Amino acid sequence: MPAPALITQTPPDLAGLRAALLDWFARSGRAALPWRRLGEAGARDPYRVWVAEILLQQTQVARGLEYYGRFLSAFPTVEALAAAPEDAVLKAWEGCGYYARARNLRRAAGVVTRQGFPRDYAGWLALPGVGPYTAAAVASLAYGEARAVSDGNVRRVLSRLYAQAAPTDAWVQARADDLLDPARPGDWNEAVMDLGATVCTPKAPRCAGCPLRAFCAAFASGTPAAFPAPKVRAAVRAVRAVAVIVGDAEQAVLERRAGTLLGGLSGLPAEELAAGEAPYAGLARLCARLGAEPGAHLGTVAHAMTHRRVTLEVYAAYSGAPRTPVAGAALSRLDHKALALLAPWQEGLFGPE
Repeated sequence: MPAPALITQTPPDLAGLRAALLDWFARSGRAALPWRRLGEAGARDPYRVWVAEILLQQTQVARGLEYYGRFLSAFPTVEALAAAPEDAVLKAWEGCGYYARARNLRRAAGVVTRQGFPRDYAGWLALPGVGPYTAAAVASLAYGEARAVSDGNVRRVLSRLYAQAAPTDAWVQARADDLLDPARPGDWNEAVMDLGATVCTPKAPRCAGCPLRAFCAAFASGTPAAFPAPKVRAAVRAVRAVAVIVGDAEQAVLERRAGTLLGGLSGLPAEELAAGEAPYAGLARLCARLGAEPGAHLGTVAHAMTHRRVTLEVYAAYSGAPRTPVAGAALSRLDHKALALLAPWQEGLFGPE
């Protein structure tokens, strides 16, 4: 077989490259994804495309399908989302992480309800929480605007196609713009993303089944998995904290979280420990703040968040403070793990110390 032709800027056979990928997409693309379905008018629902693109920014598709279905069941229309209390939106988003996305989605739904859906890239970009990727995705997928998307899958495909080890964001966007099929921008964007998700995978690309193998400089190099070079990861910060459960798994004292990571969620009262600080010192400080009496150590849970690994020491505590129904509160996975420590106690396997 002849060696693949190396490409530097625009491929010499751009029409052939586009045809190869779009033919593959027609046969092997992920057409069954619910946000890709056409409505009665033969067009996609921009609301469903938008929700999917926001949700999938930090969530793999396999898990995102469950979250997507749950969220759309709770808020089937943009009007329903705009009218919903923030707590209800956060509860429906529970488990997806990066909760600022849900808060911004609700804010933007209010704008859309008042002004109508944007019809182009600039209009989508003006909405709260919508960045260049999401604006390009919705504009191309729902309205056919010729806007190229640039996400992790696109970055990997283009890095290998051009054998670019360290592609910058600007470089990826420029190459994506060069390759975009202006006649079928939505199909093209989905085809590149699907190729990256199912064939041009990070560690073990399936080059034998790749429709772009004949154009791929990384394949020609013999080491396609070497592109792109691994990113330098930010150091993970170890966080130690203490939390108390005042109540039980059905009714407990909860506090409102602050900050960008878990802001707006409810959670067990907690205190971060200083370096070298003993857990009981943090427990005493926390109980003093709550006016509570410390109880038994229920256990330890660990949870990874963005650039953080949290180790949480969980204690029982006793107070007459008002309790909140746990089932209706939007909680992080860390709080659910902590509450799960109550199960052996409630089942009578252990008694108080």
